[in-house]
Parts: sequence; structure tokens; C-alpha cells
Amino acid sequence: MRRFVHYEVLVVLCSVLVAGRAACDSCLSSYDYSANIECLAEPLAPQYRGGIVKNPAFDSGLYGWTAFGKAKIGLEKVKRNKFIVASSRSLPNDSFSQNFHIKKDLLHTFSAWVQISEGKETVAAFLKIPDQESIVIGSVIAKSGCWSMLKGGFTLDQNLKAQLYFLSNNTRVGLWLDNVSLKPFTKEQWSKQQKKSIEKVRKRKIRIHVYSHEGKKLHGVKITINQTRPSFLLGCATAKPLIDFKAYQEWFAHRFTASSFNNEMKWYYTELNKEHENYTVPDAMISFLKKHGISIRGHNIFWDKPTMNMDWVRNLTRQELLAAAVRRMGSVMSRYSGDIFQWDVMNENLHFSYYEDRLGPNASAMFYKIAQALDPQATMFLNEYCTLEKPLDMEAIPSKYIEKLREIKSFPGNENMVVGIGLQAHFKLRPNISYIRSSLDVLGATKMPIWLTEFDVIRGPEQLIQYEEILREAYSHPAVDGIILWSGWNFGCSEECLKGSRDKTKKCLEICLTDNNFKNLPAGDLVDKLIQEWKTSNVKGFTDKNGVYEHRVFHGEYNAIFSHPPTYLNVTKKFNVTNEESQPLDIKIYL
Repeated sequence: MRRFVHYEVLVVLCSVLVAGRAACDSCLSSYDYSANIECLAEPLAPQYRGGIVKNPAFDSGLYGWTAFGKAKIGLEKVKRNKFIVASSRSLPNDSFSQNFHIKKDLLHTFSAWVQISEGKETVAAFLKIPDQESIVIGSVIAKSGCWSMLKGGFTLDQNLKAQLYFLSNNTRVGLWLDNVSLKPFTKEQWSKQQKKSIEKVRKRKIRIHVYSHEGKKLHGVKITINQTRPSFLLGCATAKPLIDFKAYQEWFAHRFTASSFNNEMKWYYTELNKEHENYTVPDAMISFLKKHGISIRGHNIFWDKPTMNMDWVRNLTRQELLAAAVRRMGSVMSRYSGDIFQWDVMNENLHFSYYEDRLGPNASAMFYKIAQALDPQATMFLNEYCTLEKPLDMEAIPSKYIEKLREIKSFPGNENMVVGIGLQAHFKLRPNISYIRSSLDVLGATKMPIWLTEFDVIRGPEQLIQYEEILREAYSHPAVDGIILWSGWNFGCSEECLKGSRDKTKKCLEICLTDNNFKNLPAGDLVDKLIQEWKTSNVKGFTDKNGVYEHRVFHGEYNAIFSHPPTYLNVTKKFNVTNEESQPLDIKIYL
């Protein structure tokens, strides 16, 4: 009997272990959106237990790892933490490496914790591919004395053997690495994760309780629910033709909940000549958008690119430039305060530094403080390109973006300011969806609002496929709050343009939603499809015996019609479904 009991206990224990392993494996197949943007005394554990990386935490010494280039590698230990070190570096890519057999079309997410021996430097992770150029898969600003998380990703279009290595241009510093992870996902798993995220972050359960005026629960009440405005704003840029063509106005207002002007609010548009301001066009555009309840982004107050400032501005003295800049802010922001819900205070402030060079290193931070004072209800944004589009552009990597945000917020009075993250998202290269997601993970760790502000994709045979891939990725990401399509009609969709003309004199749009007769093109049909997919429309149902009707809906504003045949009553109710995570929204209706 005793042996039988022991056997029975063993069976139970084995079942628990197997169940636990299955649950754990299920967790490992789910994407981890987390990212850490602080420099930590000790690195966090490797994501996905390292995925396909051999010896990710160096518990087995240097097993699986070799030197890359002429670096000298070794193992070091601080307290109980082991990590690999590359020293005696003479070339930027002298580091450590590991070989992988990469399967084509899998989406790989990568993470690692890095540190350098002294100072602060950008460290990037690369894949060396036979007979091809190495590709960058992620980068981070690393520091001495603490560990920084590097997160990235990639997808390859063929099966091959690739070699992971690291690069830092400063060869005087030693590179340290710990807790590395490389996790592949199938396209099906990736898409499944998107849908799971949408259910979690874009939807909420509503419970509608219907009562008579006497307080009796009403069974069989017919309910019809329609969303009138989504919380997630999918908008489109526009230009002066918006006020010139009624057919375009109807096409535009029927679809979009947010907008940004191509050029009509920029300084060179409203004050081309010194002290000769003209707001006629933006006034009319704003009037139209307000009339139709379309939220407006203020793009932009300043452009940090020197050539995008007028000659008269560039010829000002330092004192005159400061006075003109402050006057510009007062002029445009006071005029439209209350009409604009987001301002791009600085455009392309990571790539350029015109105002900092002329006015001092705190120029941008000062402008943000003034902007917030002029329009305290609006969110102030930094707007930049290549953070998502081009991993090799080290000027705009996520950690550089975060460093600029911290610089702005460190200015006296800005400590509690919300600074929005504007990502232009002009994709001239094939989009790296894995890298896009990881970059959004890192930027999302700031808890600041993130928008794709000027989204388009270069023309080509896969344009629509890539367009949809990025839209779905952005919409499903928990950190993204809205998208502006850079597809405002402005004669850039002529027959010549649609046939693929690259003649810049024609000012062709990269992607056209409508033709010149305001009939949808394939891209317009795709946008319409997604607008409907991400909306709760014409949902019908009846209250149960407890007078309750439940449904899971997208966040946003709603109209609901209640009809109760026995009493011949029809009641319309408006309500707003906000994001309260897992908490259902209870709505009480009295007929």
C-alpha cells in the first residue's frame, strides 16, 4: 500500500510539472512587449529564457560564444552575475559573436543587456550574412557602471547561417554583454499576438442594465449599438485643396477623425516675408475640420533643419532670432489655442540643431516650456523621421529619442510635462516589422503618447502589402495612440503619378488613396476596410432574464437605441467607452 501511495504521489507531481511546463511554453510563444529604458545595476533575466541563444546568461562559461574580429573575450563575474567582456578592440566591430541557423520569413525579436567600460557610447547589434552586407538589428546608448537593454528584431527572406556580433565606434571602450535573447515567431503567431493585443488594449466589455422606471429588470429589450467616434484616431494629412473642392471635402470628412496640414501651418507658409503674416488658408482649413469634428495636429511650430527656415530668419542676429521665434509661437499658438490638440513644437530635432546652434543647447527645451504655457490643454510633440524606418540611422534610434525627451523634461518647469513622440514613418526601405515592434516597445516604456504622424510607404509592387502590415502593427501596439496617413490629396494623384512617375516637378504623392475624381484607389479601399474592421457597428441584441446585455466593443463614443415592444418605448442613449483595461463598463438605462 505504501508503494502505491508513493507512486500515486509521483504521478500527481509529474502531472503538475507537465502542466506547468505546458503553461510556461504557452507564455514563451506569446510576444513580450516589455522593455526597460533605465540603466540598471544588474541586468534583468533574458526574455523567453534566451530563445534560440546558446548559453544566454553565460552560466556555462563561454560555451556557444566566440570572438569577433581581433577582440579578446573573457568571462567576468560581479557578485553572482556572469557576463562576457570584449577588450583589446582595434576596430568598431571587434566584439563577441554567436552563429545561428535562421529560417526564412520568421519574425525574430532580439534583446540583450550591454555595458561599456567607461563613458557613454552607442552600441549596436548586427547580423553578418554570407555574401551580403551586415544588417543592424538593434542599438542602444550604453553606459559604464550599469546595464542598458538593447531591443530589436529582423526577418530574413531565405534560410541561412548568420553571425551575431556587436559594434561600437569607440574602440577604446570594452564591451560587456549579458542575458541575450533571440526568439523567432511565425507569421501566424505574430498575427495572433496582434489580435490578442487589440482585444486587450482597444476593446472593453460593456454591460447594459435595462430597467423600467419602477426599477424592474426588463427582459427582451432590443438594443442596437453604433460607434460614432473611435478613441483611436486614424487620420490623414491634407492641404489647401481641402477648401477648394467640395467633392474632396465630402470624401475626407466621411472617413477621418484627425488631420495634419502638409505645409499650411509651417512658419515659411504663414510668414514667408518678415512681419507679413497670412493665415487665410489655415484659418479656412481649421474652420472646415472643426465643423466636422476632426481633431487637428499643429504641424509644425519650428523646423530644426536649417534650409527649412526662411532667408530672413537665417539672417537675423541671435537676439533678433530669439525675439522672432517667441513672436512666431505667440502668433500661431494664440491664434489656434483650443483648436489644436497636438503641437509639433520641434520638427526633426534629432537630426538637426539649427535653433540650438544659434540660441544655445536649451533652445528646444525652452520652446517647449513656452508652448505649454501658451496652450496648456494641448500635448506638445517632438516629430522625427527614421526611428522606425531605418535602423541604421543612429541619429534617431529609440534610445536617442528618449535621451532628447529627457533633455527637454530636465529644463526647469518641464519636469512633469507630457512630451508626445511623433514618428514620421516615411518608409523608403522594406519595413522591418520586428524592428518596428521592438522600437515601439522601447518608446512605449516612456509612458508618453506615441503617434505615427506622416505615414506612407514608397511605391512598388508590394506597397499595399507593406502599408497594411505597418498599419496593423501600429494599431495593435499597446503604446500607439493614433496614426496620420501622409496621403492628403493635392493633385499628386494624376494619371502620370499613378503610372509611377518619379518626376519631382509633378509633386506626386508616394501613396494615393483617391484619384483626381475622388474615387477610391486600392489604398483607399484598404483604409476603408481597416476603418470598418476597427469599429463597432450595427450590433444588435436583447437583454436577458436579468435585464442585462453584454458585448465587447472598441473604445469610443456610442449611440444605442433601446426598444421594448410591450411598452412601445424607444430610447436613444449616448455613452463613452474608455480604456479601463479589464474592468467592464456598467451602463444603466431606464425605459
